[in-house]
Amino acid sequence: MSILALSGLSGSTTAMLLLILGLSAMVSGLSGFGFSAIGAICLWLLPPTLAVPLLMALSSANQMMSLGQIRADMKPFRQWWPDGPGPFIVGGFVGVPIGLWLLHSLPTPVLMVIFGASLVAYAAYSIATPANGHALSGSWPISVLVGMAGGIIGGFTAFPGAAVVVWIGRRGFAKAESRAIVQPYIFAMQLVSLAMLAVQHPSTFNSGFWSLFAINIVVVLPGTLLGVYIYKSLSDVNFRRVSFSLLGTSGVAIFTKGVGGLSIATGLLSTMTH
Repeated sequence: MSILALSGLSGSTTAMLLLILGLSAMVSGLSGFGFSAIGAICLWLLPPTLAVPLLMALSSANQMMSLGQIRADMKPFRQWWPDGPGPFIVGGFVGVPIGLWLLHSLPTPVLMVIFGASLVAYAAYSIATPANGHALSGSWPISVLVGMAGGIIGGFTAFPGAAVVVWIGRRGFAKAESRAIVQPYIFAMQLVSLAMLAVQHPSTFNSGFWSLFAINIVVVLPGTLLGVYIYKSLSDVNFRRVSFSLLGTSGVAIFTKGVGGLSIATGLLSTMTH
């Protein structure tokens, strides 16, 4: 039996997935974030129980490839605390379970609409104004809180890097400094989320999942390399513009997804009351 047959998808649907995830990989390779936000379009093609873990796994592969390509910009592990990604990751570990609880306890579409709209507004404001401030040194408690906020947000949007990208952007970090924090953070959050999913829902990782992973990794890795290649040619100013543009695009994707969820919920409520 072929891999495509195991995935249970038609050829046209598979082609659309390849296009979406290849673009997601290029965007993430370019900016260091945004794979899951762009890849969320897959939710129109796959059920969430399959799409979300697939995005997490492919995003992890994307981050590994990207980090390998720009490893010279990464800080040694011994320098991850207090000015590197360490405090953000610690906070994220605390935030992820809270975000997952929110996902199952509160009206997620409402949260996503608010969060998506906020991202769009903030990105537009940041693009229109010059960078200000300086790299914040030694403020690890604030970094922990920002990382925790990212973990919470990631729990119900699958986009843990948003809060960290916003914070780093307003600190005026150079592109290498920014990625040296954002990418290890996202990678760690994706691994934690996958581990929690594997423990709580091991049936998720069945033959259909691994078939889709094998099909799409073929475009994700080259797409990542293309994105990194473009990144290396950007100045710090252009990198900032690209990053906030992508942040706004991610906000639109999250907002749209939330509105879609609200529409479905409203339709179901209307059906039940008539």
